[in-house]
Amino acid sequence: MSRTDAYIDQNLPHFQEELFEFLRIPSISAKPENKPDMLRTAEWLAGQIRGAGLEASIHETAGHPVVLGEWRGAPGKATVLVYGHYDVQPAEPLELWTSPPFEPEVRDGRIYARGSVDDKGQLFMHVKALQARMEAEGRLPVNVVLVAEGEEEIGSDNLVPFLEQNAERLKADYVVVSDSGMVAPGVPTIGSSLRGLAYFQVDVDGPGSDLHSGSYGGGVLNPATVLCRIIASFHDESWHATIKGFYDQVRPVEESREAISRVPWDDEHFRQETGSPALGGEKGFATLERIWVRPTVEVNGLLSGYTGEGSKTVLPSHAMAKVSCRLVPDQDPALIQTLFVEHVKRMTPEGVTVKVTIMHGGKPWRAQLGGKLYEAAAGALRAAWGRDPVYAGEGGSIPIVSDFERVLGAPVLLMGFGLPGENAHAPDEWFALENFEKGLHASASLLEQLGAE
Repeated sequence: MSRTDAYIDQNLPHFQEELFEFLRIPSISAKPENKPDMLRTAEWLAGQIRGAGLEASIHETAGHPVVLGEWRGAPGKATVLVYGHYDVQPAEPLELWTSPPFEPEVRDGRIYARGSVDDKGQLFMHVKALQARMEAEGRLPVNVVLVAEGEEEIGSDNLVPFLEQNAERLKADYVVVSDSGMVAPGVPTIGSSLRGLAYFQVDVDGPGSDLHSGSYGGGVLNPATVLCRIIASFHDESWHATIKGFYDQVRPVEESREAISRVPWDDEHFRQETGSPALGGEKGFATLERIWVRPTVEVNGLLSGYTGEGSKTVLPSHAMAKVSCRLVPDQDPALIQTLFVEHVKRMTPEGVTVKVTIMHGGKPWRAQLGGKLYEAAAGALRAAWGRDPVYAGEGGSIPIVSDFERVLGAPVLLMGFGLPGENAHAPDEWFALENFEKGLHASASLLEQLGAE
């Protein structure tokens, strides 16, 4: 066992206590009332980075700050940029949490808290791995730049300008991201692809105010009903998207089908994790194909009319929906945004006005597997888990990944440690203690292998 690994094992309880401090700060980037918490989180994280032996600085943006850590004491060695985010999703609905979302609790080998896996736990794991190596050896095997943003959950609008303005300072040979997951417990995983995103708000307005549904119903169009008809027009009976041109840039699934078939996967286990009575989706495709290499159109939220207790026979004047499209290579978010807006316009009848607001988006990404970065990652995961990793797609989106490649010209590694059913973005989010521990060892080992001749 190396001195670094021994240090990690000896200090694991202390690392866990510090992680709990991190998780207690409600760093919800989407809510204006949490802006002071965002700054407090950035300052706390900068202190941890300094405690790990790196220089740390906080950089203001038009939104929430970027925290930067730097150690450049390995001349002639590679520079590794580690990325993560310290912001978290809103915790609502609060009543569905078993324990308070910002009071971390360990149950059945899991850390339950908002941000435990997405992404505070995984980001903090890298900070502590750096500290362990510095304490054990007095130096790092490579140069390291750590970038932690506070806007990943709201689209990373200000991180791209930060990257572009500081491209020379952030120049790196490799980029490492741990904001993804493993396909199953005990199966270390390297991410091979990410879906992109196009996110919209659709507002439908009709009469000037809510109306009595008996006196006016049938004489004016109901915005809620119109919105439902627009939403229903997004798919046919096979759950195939009907937006004109939506699939024009999608790669044939046959390119990925053989590789996907080798991934350990159990549809029934997945169904049980979701709590759904049955799995469903686009006809003609397996579950992993649907969530990794096929694009989707999904309603994320609906609001209209009276939803309180009892009855109120009202014809609502307004209806709103949040809609997201998950995209696959080589779909262009800008084109999908245009196609979506055009589709909604075609489906809008006279008698209402419809406004589509483009909220944010991100490009899909596919890894260029091979080379020293991926060899080192495979070795690090093998050392921590005792088995070879698998390569798997990710149904979610990390828009900044493609921007790292574009701006820095460096390959990106997705080495995540979440698990299926971890409830990221949902009540009772959790992170497996075993993965936190093994992830610490894997992170430290990755740097060792990238620093080896």
